[in-house]
Amino acid sequence: MEDSTETYQRRPAVLRIALAVAAALSFALGVYFLLEALRPESGLISFSFLLVLPAAVCAFVCYVADPYAERTHGFYLKVPQWLLLVVIIASLFVLREGVICIIMLSPLWILSGLIGAHVTYKLRRRNPDQDGRAYCAALVLLPLLSMQIEPMIPLPVETKTVTRSIVVEASPAQIWPLLRGIPDVRPGEGAWNVSQDVIGIPRPIGARLVGTGIGADRHADWGQRIKFRERITEWQPGRRLGWRFIFDDIAGWGYTDRHLMPDSPYFTVTTGGYTMQPLGANRTRVTLDTSYRIQTPVNLYSELWGQLFLGDLENNLLSLVKQRAERGVGENVRKALTQPHDT
Repeated sequence: MEDSTETYQRRPAVLRIALAVAAALSFALGVYFLLEALRPESGLISFSFLLVLPAAVCAFVCYVADPYAERTHGFYLKVPQWLLLVVIIASLFVLREGVICIIMLSPLWILSGLIGAHVTYKLRRRNPDQDGRAYCAALVLLPLLSMQIEPMIPLPVETKTVTRSIVVEASPAQIWPLLRGIPDVRPGEGAWNVSQDVIGIPRPIGARLVGTGIGADRHADWGQRIKFRERITEWQPGRRLGWRFIFDDIAGWGYTDRHLMPDSPYFTVTTGGYTMQPLGANRTRVTLDTSYRIQTPVNLYSELWGQLFLGDLENNLLSLVKQRAERGVGENVRKALTQPHDT
Protein backbone atom coordinates (compact mmCIF):
# COMPACT_ATOMS: atom_id res chain seq x y z
CA MET A 1 0.00 0.00 0.00
CA GLU A 2 2.80 2.41 0.89
CA ASP A 3 4.47 1.83 -2.48
CA SER A 4 1.20 2.50 -4.29
CA THR A 5 0.66 5.72 -2.33
CA GLU A 6 4.22 6.89 -3.05
CA THR A 7 3.80 6.17 -6.77
CA TYR A 8 0.52 8.08 -6.80
CA GLN A 9 2.18 11.09 -5.14
CA ARG A 10 5.05 11.06 -7.60
CA ARG A 11 2.88 11.07 -10.70
CA PRO A 12 1.94 14.76 -10.61
CA ALA A 13 5.59 15.75 -10.11
CA VAL A 14 6.80 13.53 -12.97
CA LEU A 15 4.03 14.78 -15.23
CA ARG A 16 4.79 18.38 -14.31
CA ILE A 17 8.49 17.93 -15.10
CA ALA A 18 7.71 16.24 -18.42
CA LEU A 19 5.35 19.06 -19.41
CA ALA A 20 7.91 21.67 -18.38
CA VAL A 21 10.63 20.00 -20.45
CA ALA A 22 8.31 19.68 -23.45
CA ALA A 23 7.27 23.33 -23.22
CA ALA A 24 10.85 24.55 -22.78
CA LEU A 25 12.18 22.50 -25.68
CA SER A 26 9.32 23.61 -27.90
CA PHE A 27 10.17 27.22 -27.09
CA ALA A 28 13.89 26.60 -27.77
CA LEU A 29 13.01 24.94 -31.06
CA GLY A 30 10.89 27.94 -31.99
CA VAL A 31 13.79 30.29 -31.27
CA TYR A 32 16.08 28.03 -33.34
CA PHE A 33 13.85 28.22 -36.42
CA LEU A 34 13.26 31.95 -35.88
CA LEU A 35 16.98 32.65 -35.86
CA GLU A 36 17.48 30.43 -38.90
CA ALA A 37 14.79 32.33 -40.77
CA LEU A 38 15.86 35.85 -39.76
CA ARG A 39 19.64 35.36 -39.84
CA PRO A 40 20.41 32.17 -41.81
CA GLU A 41 24.11 32.94 -42.16
CA SER A 42 24.99 33.56 -38.52
CA GLY A 43 21.83 33.46 -36.41
CA LEU A 44 22.85 30.45 -34.32
CA ILE A 45 26.32 31.89 -33.70
CA SER A 46 24.82 34.52 -31.43
CA PHE A 47 24.91 35.48 -27.79
CA SER A 48 21.15 34.90 -27.56
CA PHE A 49 21.31 31.31 -28.75
CA LEU A 50 24.61 30.31 -27.17
CA LEU A 51 24.17 31.76 -23.68
CA VAL A 52 20.83 33.45 -23.00
CA LEU A 53 18.47 30.78 -24.34
CA PRO A 54 19.95 27.77 -22.44
CA ALA A 55 19.95 29.72 -19.16
CA ALA A 56 16.31 30.71 -19.63
CA VAL A 57 15.20 27.21 -20.67
CA CYS A 58 16.89 25.51 -17.70
CA ALA A 59 15.61 28.13 -15.27
CA PHE A 60 12.05 27.66 -16.57
CA VAL A 61 12.19 23.85 -16.18
CA CYS A 62 13.66 24.13 -12.68
CA TYR A 63 10.96 26.53 -11.55
CA VAL A 64 8.03 24.55 -12.94
CA ALA A 65 9.47 21.26 -11.66
CA ASP A 66 9.69 22.64 -8.10
CA PRO A 67 6.53 24.71 -7.50
CA TYR A 68 6.80 24.51 -3.69
CA ALA A 69 10.54 25.21 -3.44
CA GLU A 70 11.25 21.80 -1.95
CA ARG A 71 13.91 20.42 -4.31
CA THR A 72 17.61 20.28 -3.44
CA HIS A 73 20.36 22.26 -5.09
CA GLY A 74 21.61 19.03 -6.64
CA PHE A 75 18.26 18.51 -8.39
CA TYR A 76 18.48 21.99 -9.92
CA LEU A 77 22.00 21.35 -11.19
CA LYS A 78 21.01 18.04 -12.78
CA VAL A 79 18.33 19.68 -14.92
CA PRO A 80 20.81 21.28 -17.42
CA GLN A 81 22.62 17.96 -17.81
CA TRP A 82 19.45 16.02 -18.68
CA LEU A 83 18.21 18.80 -20.93
CA LEU A 84 21.54 18.87 -22.76
CA LEU A 85 21.24 15.14 -23.41
CA VAL A 86 17.77 15.64 -24.90
CA VAL A 87 19.02 18.58 -26.99
CA ILE A 88 21.93 16.53 -28.36
CA ILE A 89 19.61 13.70 -29.40
CA ALA A 90 17.14 16.12 -30.98
CA SER A 91 19.90 18.03 -32.78
CA LEU A 92 21.49 14.93 -34.27
CA PHE A 93 18.37 13.07 -35.35
CA VAL A 94 15.72 15.79 -35.79
CA LEU A 95 17.58 18.95 -36.79
CA ARG A 96 20.35 17.04 -38.58
CA GLU A 97 23.07 19.18 -37.05
CA GLY A 98 26.66 17.98 -37.36
CA VAL A 99 28.60 16.32 -34.57
CA ILE A 100 31.19 19.11 -34.46
CA CYS A 101 28.53 21.77 -33.92
CA ILE A 102 27.05 19.79 -31.04
CA ILE A 103 30.43 19.22 -29.42
CA MET A 104 31.29 22.92 -29.63
CA LEU A 105 27.86 23.99 -28.39
CA SER A 106 27.65 21.63 -25.41
CA PRO A 107 30.11 23.32 -22.98
CA LEU A 108 28.47 26.73 -23.49
CA TRP A 109 24.97 25.32 -23.09
CA ILE A 110 25.82 23.34 -19.96
CA LEU A 111 27.59 26.32 -18.35
CA SER A 112 24.77 28.71 -19.21
CA GLY A 113 22.15 26.17 -18.06
CA LEU A 114 23.92 25.66 -14.74
CA ILE A 115 23.94 29.41 -14.16
CA GLY A 116 20.20 29.65 -14.91
CA ALA A 117 19.43 26.70 -12.63
CA HIS A 118 21.59 28.07 -9.79
CA VAL A 119 20.06 31.55 -9.97
CA THR A 120 16.56 30.06 -9.91
CA TYR A 121 17.43 27.92 -6.88
CA LYS A 122 18.71 30.96 -4.97
CA LEU A 123 15.62 33.01 -5.86
CA ARG A 124 13.30 30.18 -4.78
CA ARG A 125 14.99 29.91 -1.41
CA ARG A 126 14.99 33.65 -0.88
CA ASN A 127 11.37 34.13 -1.91
CA PRO A 128 9.50 30.79 -2.18
CA ASP A 129 6.11 32.53 -2.52
CA GLN A 130 7.01 34.74 -5.49
CA ASP A 131 4.65 34.95 -8.45
CA GLY A 132 5.67 32.02 -10.63
CA ARG A 133 3.74 33.22 -13.66
CA ALA A 134 5.62 36.51 -13.74
CA TYR A 135 8.98 34.77 -13.37
CA CYS A 136 8.27 32.23 -16.13
CA ALA A 137 7.00 34.98 -18.43
CA ALA A 138 10.21 36.93 -17.85
CA LEU A 139 12.26 33.86 -18.73
CA VAL A 140 10.38 33.45 -22.01
CA LEU A 141 10.79 37.12 -22.89
CA LEU A 142 14.50 37.26 -22.06
CA PRO A 143 15.81 35.44 -25.18
CA LEU A 144 13.33 37.29 -27.41
CA LEU A 145 14.46 40.67 -26.08
CA SER A 146 18.09 39.64 -26.40
CA MET A 147 17.51 38.75 -30.05
CA GLN A 148 16.25 42.30 -30.68
CA ILE A 149 19.13 44.04 -28.94
CA GLU A 150 22.03 41.88 -30.10
CA PRO A 151 22.10 43.02 -33.78
CA MET A 152 22.73 46.57 -32.56
CA ILE A 153 25.96 45.56 -30.83
CA PRO A 154 28.95 45.19 -33.20
CA LEU A 155 30.92 41.99 -32.82
CA PRO A 156 34.72 42.12 -32.48
CA VAL A 157 36.68 41.00 -35.54
CA GLU A 158 39.97 39.26 -34.80
CA THR A 159 42.62 37.47 -36.83
CA LYS A 160 44.19 34.38 -35.30
CA THR A 161 47.00 32.09 -36.40
CA VAL A 162 47.53 28.44 -35.50
CA THR A 163 51.10 27.17 -35.86
CA ARG A 164 52.56 23.68 -35.50
CA SER A 165 56.04 22.34 -36.36
CA ILE A 166 57.92 19.06 -36.67
CA VAL A 167 61.56 18.03 -37.11
CA VAL A 168 62.22 15.97 -40.23
CA GLU A 169 65.34 13.90 -40.80
CA ALA A 170 65.80 15.18 -44.35
CA SER A 171 67.19 18.23 -46.12
CA PRO A 172 65.02 21.18 -47.30
CA ALA A 173 65.71 20.14 -50.91
CA GLN A 174 64.29 16.68 -50.21
CA ILE A 175 61.24 18.06 -48.42
CA TRP A 176 60.37 20.84 -50.89
CA PRO A 177 58.66 18.61 -53.53
CA LEU A 178 56.35 17.23 -50.82
CA LEU A 179 55.27 20.72 -49.78
CA ARG A 180 54.22 21.43 -53.34
CA GLY A 181 51.71 18.59 -53.06
CA ILE A 182 51.24 14.90 -52.27
CA PRO A 183 48.66 13.60 -54.76
CA ASP A 184 48.28 10.08 -53.39
CA VAL A 185 47.78 10.10 -49.62
CA ARG A 186 47.22 6.52 -48.50
CA PRO A 187 45.03 5.28 -45.64
CA GLY A 188 47.01 5.11 -42.40
CA GLU A 189 49.43 7.89 -43.32
CA GLY A 190 49.64 10.93 -41.09
CA ALA A 191 49.06 11.14 -37.35
CA TRP A 192 46.24 10.03 -35.10
CA ASN A 193 44.37 12.95 -33.58
CA VAL A 194 41.12 13.72 -31.78
CA SER A 195 39.64 15.97 -34.47
CA GLN A 196 39.90 13.50 -37.35
CA ASP A 197 39.89 10.10 -35.66
CA VAL A 198 37.33 10.75 -32.91
CA ILE A 199 35.19 13.73 -33.95
CA GLY A 200 35.24 12.83 -37.63
CA ILE A 201 36.75 15.77 -39.53
CA PRO A 202 37.79 14.46 -42.97
CA ARG A 203 41.41 13.65 -43.78
CA PRO A 204 43.22 14.86 -46.92
CA ILE A 205 43.43 12.35 -49.73
CA GLY A 206 45.63 14.38 -52.07
CA ALA A 207 46.94 17.74 -53.26
CA ARG A 208 48.62 18.76 -56.50
CA LEU A 209 50.25 21.94 -57.71
CA VAL A 210 49.14 23.38 -61.04
CA GLY A 211 51.73 25.82 -62.29
CA THR A 212 54.93 27.06 -60.69
CA GLY A 213 55.77 30.07 -58.57
CA ILE A 214 53.55 32.87 -57.29
CA GLY A 215 50.08 32.67 -58.81
CA ALA A 216 50.06 28.88 -59.13
CA ASP A 217 47.27 26.87 -57.46
CA ARG A 218 47.45 23.91 -55.13
CA HIS A 219 44.29 21.83 -55.59
CA ALA A 220 43.40 20.07 -52.34
CA ASP A 221 41.01 17.12 -52.05
CA TRP A 222 39.76 16.07 -48.59
CA GLY A 223 37.07 13.59 -49.65
CA GLN A 224 33.30 13.95 -49.11
CA ARG A 225 33.38 16.28 -52.14
CA ILE A 226 35.50 18.73 -50.09
CA LYS A 227 37.78 20.44 -52.56
CA PHE A 228 39.40 23.86 -52.42
CA ARG A 229 42.32 25.78 -53.87
CA GLU A 230 45.36 27.46 -52.38
CA ARG A 231 46.66 30.35 -54.49
CA ILE A 232 50.43 30.61 -54.05
CA THR A 233 51.51 34.01 -52.68
CA GLU A 234 55.03 33.13 -51.42
CA TRP A 235 57.51 30.99 -53.34
CA GLN A 236 60.99 30.51 -51.91
CA PRO A 237 62.25 27.01 -52.83
CA GLY A 238 63.81 25.30 -49.85
CA ARG A 239 62.53 27.96 -47.46
CA ARG A 240 58.90 29.08 -47.69
CA LEU A 241 55.69 28.20 -49.53
CA GLY A 242 52.69 30.41 -48.68
CA TRP A 243 49.15 30.72 -50.04
CA ARG A 244 45.70 32.19 -49.60
CA PHE A 245 42.69 29.91 -49.50
CA ILE A 246 40.03 29.98 -52.22
CA PHE A 247 36.69 28.31 -51.42
CA ASP A 248 34.79 28.78 -54.68
CA ASP A 249 33.12 25.36 -54.74
CA ILE A 250 31.86 25.22 -51.19
CA ALA A 251 28.23 24.56 -52.17
CA GLY A 252 29.17 21.07 -53.33
CA TRP A 253 30.74 19.99 -50.06
CA GLY A 254 29.15 16.83 -48.70
CA TYR A 255 29.78 17.87 -45.13
CA THR A 256 27.15 17.87 -42.41
CA ASP A 257 28.33 20.78 -40.24
CA ARG A 258 26.84 23.58 -42.30
CA HIS A 259 27.57 26.16 -39.57
CA LEU A 260 31.29 25.42 -39.75
CA MET A 261 32.08 26.18 -43.36
CA PRO A 262 35.51 27.88 -43.70
CA ASP A 263 34.14 30.90 -45.58
CA SER A 264 31.31 32.28 -43.44
CA PRO A 265 30.52 35.69 -41.88
CA TYR A 266 31.81 34.55 -38.48
CA PHE A 267 34.69 32.22 -39.45
CA THR A 268 36.93 32.55 -42.52
CA VAL A 269 40.16 30.67 -43.13
CA THR A 270 42.38 33.14 -44.98
CA THR A 271 46.05 32.18 -45.45
CA GLY A 272 48.57 29.48 -44.67
CA GLY A 273 51.99 28.17 -45.54
CA TYR A 274 55.02 25.99 -44.85
CA THR A 275 58.35 27.30 -43.57
CA MET A 276 61.57 25.26 -43.47
CA GLN A 277 64.47 25.91 -41.11
CA PRO A 278 67.68 23.88 -41.58
CA LEU A 279 68.95 22.38 -38.30
CA GLY A 280 72.04 20.70 -39.65
CA ALA A 281 72.96 18.07 -42.18
CA ASN A 282 69.79 16.33 -43.39
CA ARG A 283 67.71 17.74 -40.54
CA THR A 284 65.00 20.37 -40.97
CA ARG A 285 62.29 21.96 -38.86
CA VAL A 286 59.08 22.27 -40.92
CA THR A 287 56.44 24.70 -39.65
CA LEU A 288 52.86 24.97 -40.91
CA ASP A 289 50.75 28.02 -40.11
CA THR A 290 47.09 28.75 -40.80
CA SER A 291 45.43 32.12 -40.26
CA TYR A 292 41.72 32.79 -39.96
CA ARG A 293 39.37 35.68 -39.28
CA ILE A 294 36.78 35.26 -36.54
CA GLN A 295 33.75 37.36 -35.59
CA THR A 296 31.58 35.81 -32.87
CA PRO A 297 30.18 36.82 -29.46
CA VAL A 298 32.61 34.33 -27.89
CA ASN A 299 35.87 34.80 -29.79
CA LEU A 300 38.07 33.57 -26.94
CA TYR A 301 36.05 30.37 -26.62
CA SER A 302 36.03 29.88 -30.40
CA GLU A 303 39.79 30.38 -30.51
CA LEU A 304 40.26 27.38 -28.22
CA TRP A 305 38.41 25.17 -30.72
CA GLY A 306 40.42 26.71 -33.55
CA GLN A 307 43.61 25.69 -31.79
CA LEU A 308 42.32 22.13 -31.38
CA PHE A 309 40.85 21.57 -34.84
CA LEU A 310 43.37 23.43 -36.99
CA GLY A 311 46.23 22.26 -34.78
CA ASP A 312 45.21 18.64 -35.29
CA LEU A 313 44.90 19.13 -39.06
CA GLU A 314 48.33 20.74 -39.21
CA ASN A 315 49.94 18.00 -37.09
CA ASN A 316 48.48 15.40 -39.42
CA LEU A 317 49.83 17.14 -42.52
CA LEU A 318 53.26 17.63 -40.96
CA SER A 319 53.41 13.97 -39.94
CA LEU A 320 52.53 13.01 -43.50
CA VAL A 321 55.39 15.16 -44.84
CA LYS A 322 57.79 13.69 -42.28
CA GLN A 323 56.83 10.09 -43.11
CA ARG A 324 57.17 10.61 -46.86
CA ALA A 325 60.42 12.57 -46.61
CA GLU A 326 62.15 10.16 -44.26
CA ARG A 327 60.89 7.18 -46.23
CA GLY A 328 62.35 8.73 -49.37
CA VAL A 329 65.69 9.32 -47.63
CA GLY A 330 65.73 5.73 -46.42
CA GLU A 331 65.01 4.40 -49.87
CA ASN A 332 67.81 6.49 -51.38
CA VAL A 333 70.23 5.18 -48.77
CA ARG A 334 69.23 1.59 -49.46
CA LYS A 335 69.64 2.08 -53.20
CA ALA A 336 73.08 3.57 -52.68
CA LEU A 337 74.13 0.65 -50.50
CA THR A 338 72.90 -1.99 -52.94
CA GLN A 339 74.50 -0.46 -56.05
CA PRO A 340 77.68 -2.19 -57.23
CA HIS A 341 80.89 -0.25 -56.60
CA ASP A 342 83.88 -0.04 -58.91
CA THR A 343 87.01 -1.63 -57.59
